[in-house]
Amino acid sequence: MLELRDVQVHYEAIQALKGISLRVDAGEIVSILGANGAGKSTVLRAISGLEPLSGGTILLDGTPLAGAVRPHEIVRRGITHCPEGRHIFPECTVLENLELGGYTLGSRRRVQENIERAFHYFPRLKERRGQLGATLSGGEQQMLGVARALMPNPRLLLLDEPSLGLAPLIVNQIFEIVRQINRDGVTILLVEQNAAEALEYSHRGYVLETGSMILSGASADLLKDSRVVDAYLGV
Repeated sequence: MLELRDVQVHYEAIQALKGISLRVDAGEIVSILGANGAGKSTVLRAISGLEPLSGGTILLDGTPLAGAVRPHEIVRRGITHCPEGRHIFPECTVLENLELGGYTLGSRRRVQENIERAFHYFPRLKERRGQLGATLSGGEQQMLGVARALMPNPRLLLLDEPSLGLAPLIVNQIFEIVRQINRDGVTILLVEQNAAEALEYSHRGYVLETGSMILSGASADLLKDSRVVDAYLGV
């Protein structure tokens, strides 16, 4: 489905990604682990067209994306991005945020159907549908960020740090919903500092360190790998 080959990204003189390669197959949840500054978010921004490549290529179903397709066209091709920090529209209501997320659908009926699907995953948002985004709790804002990213009917959902700043109980709720979204047919590429949660819910994982891919494998195997345990699981 998605493949990155020798992808490189520079921020002026600083090389953020140093020739990384990975793949995401249809139906998977794949996690990218790493410390702050490892380049995890840059990977997602490169896929969604927000960061230009200085080398390598990104393929969706074998067709190049990077440099050939603008960000809004990448959304139309089935990739959406829920960024770190949520970045909802704070002065818009929950309902307005969702409507804005569905701008590519081209049909009021389809927008309404997808809003109802979002409310199915996140009943709390239905209760808050008329509330401004800025007044939601952190967990509710994260739910809204994910729900908005689901509005265009993505085939591939890019999730950046969904557990950031949330209480453990809310984190578990978010990840259970992510698992259900995946079971309903959406492939997910997950960036997460919480390695234990990410590997518990994903099928495969990659470990990124200062812009280089240093480790990859099945999530069950990574959970037992001494390098992952020592560096990321706090054991």
